[in-house]
Amino acid sequence: MPEQGSRPANRRCTVTRSIIRAAEWTLGPETGEGAPEGIYSAECITCGAEAQPTDNERMPVEVWALKHTGLNPTHRQFKAMAETFWRVTPAEGNPYRESDAQGA
Repeated sequence: MPEQGSRPANRRCTVTRSIIRAAEWTLGPETGEGAPEGIYSAECITCGAEAQPTDNERMPVEVWALKHTGLNPTHRQFKAMAETFWRVTPAEGNPYRESDAQGA
């Protein structure tokens, strides 16, 4: 039987990760290269037709909905969809902030 505090010879040593419970984080928009401000689209509730999704501009989707109703006067309800991207970054005082700055 191994002594108290020692580990058996057949067990591997494992790395324990720390969990920072009280660290503060900041949530904001993703502004990295290639990240759109938003992706916009719409779907006709009546027939299921969908607008072509667009990056950063919702106007083409709005025009599509108006034209769709113009061609199909009883199709007046749409599901509008806007997809945005977020990034979480360490706030001041969070230990990850320093490690992120050193890794950059």
